[in-house]
Amino acid sequence: MTSLSEAVRAGAPPQELERLALPAEYTAAYLRAEDAEMFQGVADKDIRKSLRVGRVPMPELAPDEVLVAVMASAVNYNTVWSAMFEPLSTFRFLKQFAAQGGWAARHDLPYHVLGSDGAGVIVRTGSGVRHWKTGDHVVVSCVQVDDQEAATQADGMLGAEQRIWGFETNFGGLAHYAVVRASQLIPKAGHLTWEEAAGNPLCGGTAYRMLVSDRGARLKQGDVVLIWGAAGGLGAYAVQLVKNGGGIPVGVVSSRAKAEAARRLGCDVVIDRQEIGLDDRTADDPAAVIEAGKRLGRIIRREVGEDPHIVFEHVGRATFPISVFVVRRGGTVVTCGSSTGYQHGYDNRYLWMKLKRIIGSHAANLQEQCELNRLVSLGRIVPTLSAVYPLTEIAEAARSVQANRHIGKVGVLCLADGPGQGVTDPELRARVGEERLNLLRDLTTPTP
Repeated sequence: MTSLSEAVRAGAPPQELERLALPAEYTAAYLRAEDAEMFQGVADKDIRKSLRVGRVPMPELAPDEVLVAVMASAVNYNTVWSAMFEPLSTFRFLKQFAAQGGWAARHDLPYHVLGSDGAGVIVRTGSGVRHWKTGDHVVVSCVQVDDQEAATQADGMLGAEQRIWGFETNFGGLAHYAVVRASQLIPKAGHLTWEEAAGNPLCGGTAYRMLVSDRGARLKQGDVVLIWGAAGGLGAYAVQLVKNGGGIPVGVVSSRAKAEAARRLGCDVVIDRQEIGLDDRTADDPAAVIEAGKRLGRIIRREVGEDPHIVFEHVGRATFPISVFVVRRGGTVVTCGSSTGYQHGYDNRYLWMKLKRIIGSHAANLQEQCELNRLVSLGRIVPTLSAVYPLTEIAEAARSVQANRHIGKVGVLCLADGPGQGVTDPELRARVGEERLNLLRDLTTPTP
């Protein structure tokens, strides 16, 4: 008898998907609560030791949820944080969520299924789901919101109960099946493969909110935008959004391969970190910060004639003081993360006396995600995949991100049994072009 997973792979119609029984268990990438202390006192927190792949029980659906058969997913830095159990144990998030009671109690388990990206096929819908049905091809926003909170009605990211799916919740996207709220769903772009589509929402949506949204830096034509990590998961979308919006992207990268990636994505100027004299100790020395900032400013002015209007910041402690220094008078530093550390030091005189702004930004609300998805669906923003791994090799995939060896996004095949599947609009794909859709696929970084 055909299983549900086999039927999904074969492209079975909705009626057959609904007729077939759900499996009692499914394959997933997960962490174990019993391993939460394993990296205490360890210098190299190698997440290949904590990430596991195996069978987990199928959860029950809440009325506002759907079950997605995940064809492909992607690695984000929050998977690295989870697998290191830092800065907080992932299981602490699950216990906090479960304390609400009701359907939230399901999430407090001795294992945590990870993953905050996904593309796939809806195979079940809860009784309260109105706008989606079995058989729909979807991608998943990483944001789960509580629509009964007042703040959520103004902006989904302002609600106190907003959570990142697969990071602060269980049943995430690095698995054959995922539990998703209907308010996370977005139509999949028909010209993209499963793995190309899966990697866009989290990083693309985050970059859109940071740069384009009226809740972010409000990018306008001609703006000079300094983008740290311009070839990384977030930076690769930032470069495209700046270029697509008529701005001037200036990217900072750490290798020749990443410099080539930034140029292909549309960077007008590419700067190697070594040109700035930036190392792990710079942020600890105020004089070194000023000198590095002056060097960076001179390079930018030499290349484009003026200081940046916006700095796209997510590196954190190592770069933040330079970002505050180098952005122009009245300019904006917009930040969404701190992969090198959360405690930022900077000279506040350059902020207040030159009327600069710092904007905190986190993920994206559903409207912002849909606006980003429209650009993707039009072929204006393209996938940033450089590598694709099978789910069985998620530990190696995530380690490449932990070690900053990756370029763009690292994709993960889940139920899809190979790359290149899932295209339903070949005409648009032909118009956009295979070369443009695969800008970064031939670029590699050295493995230490």
